[in-house]
Amino acid sequence: MPSIPIDRHSLENGLRVVLSRDDRAPVVAVNLWYDVASKHEKPGKTGFAHLFEHMMFQGSEHVDKGQHFSLVQGAGGTLNASTWLDRTNYFETLPSHQLELALWLEADRMARLVGAMTQEKLDNQIDVVKNERRSSVDNQPYGTWDEKLQELVYPEEHPYHHSVLGSMEDLEAASLRDVSEFFETFYRPNNAVLSIVGDFEPDTAMELVERHLGPIPANPALPPQPDVSLNPVLMGGERREVLPDKVPLPRTYLAYRIPTYGTPGFDAIEVGADVLGTGRASRLYANLVRVRQVAQDVAIFPFPLIGGAAMLAVWATARPGDEAAIVEAATQDEIARLGELGPTDEDLDRVRNLHDAAVATSLEQVSERADRLSMYTTFFDEPARINAEMSRYSAVTADQVRDAFASYVRPDNQVVLTYVPAEDATARSGAATAQDNAPAAVERP
Repeated sequence: MPSIPIDRHSLENGLRVVLSRDDRAPVVAVNLWYDVASKHEKPGKTGFAHLFEHMMFQGSEHVDKGQHFSLVQGAGGTLNASTWLDRTNYFETLPSHQLELALWLEADRMARLVGAMTQEKLDNQIDVVKNERRSSVDNQPYGTWDEKLQELVYPEEHPYHHSVLGSMEDLEAASLRDVSEFFETFYRPNNAVLSIVGDFEPDTAMELVERHLGPIPANPALPPQPDVSLNPVLMGGERREVLPDKVPLPRTYLAYRIPTYGTPGFDAIEVGADVLGTGRASRLYANLVRVRQVAQDVAIFPFPLIGGAAMLAVWATARPGDEAAIVEAATQDEIARLGELGPTDEDLDRVRNLHDAAVATSLEQVSERADRLSMYTTFFDEPARINAEMSRYSAVTADQVRDAFASYVRPDNQVVLTYVPAEDATARSGAATAQDNAPAAVERP
């Protein structure tokens, strides 16, 4: 795969800019990452980073509510935003002659959002977030799984302990001043990375960046990064929870603390996870779904977190009539086998081919290239990591996978969260109570 060109710049206000020209199609992607996330939130003020994912589209001093969408879409573009435990990003893809529109919109809300914020807008978006939680978490089968795993894997005082959505009580108690201070602290040019990828002239692009984003003042009092260290990394014991819920079938989640994203240890876990769970030829799918037919579906993936410890999550849903314990035992068997024997050469060839194909397909999109350049610059100040994605993955050996799984994916570093249908739990409880209250059997001669 050809190397992606990278041209780095920094403005006087601290904004880092990454340019990557590609004139194969007349489109341009503008991608802005802020180094702010749920991990930066303080106790009692959670959910603010995700709230601003919504507030950023409610209008700034020169852009009316909803106009960011209408202007970009009216110009033939697409746009969106997302929030995570380690970052927030905002992005547009437009016809290349509309580059200035995207930069002007991003600059206006970076510099002039607070002046247009009102209590009415805040209350409205808090209601939107509450509805989002109801629809995507509370009323979804297994919808609380990721926040439950975070709570069990990370200590209460750790920045990864609470979910990205945060506490609804915290949001209801938030004042306009609270959220304005959060924005003024973190959404500043010296806490951001701007990536532009596509069909543009680099000199012209930098002139536009300087014109629109250069005058925005930095925050000279940017707070230090939160303490995300974990000592020791391993949990030191198994943690279990059974959760009766409105779910159709039992499902067991396993979670482990693993090395942080961007390290060789994480890479080895990622390769092992693909051996276990990527594709129909993966070990978990082949053995649990096809051969033994105890699971309806399986999945395994690492959370690419950069602080203290990342997390590996696994789940398997029992087939109708099967118990969660059977599926859990079968899943544990496959995990233990990988930690004992490692992957085969055939395993590694398969997942390397799948990985390289996925990377090549993804990086054909200017939007994905821009997002990864922003990510590697925000997390590591190394945008050139984008050109090592395939080689980094293919360099992982079978021994490294085996050793990483043996070291981290083990029972004393494990969370087991099992969802069971609420009616089944009630029935079992009732049967146990009836049995406890039954008269003792009388032996007959």
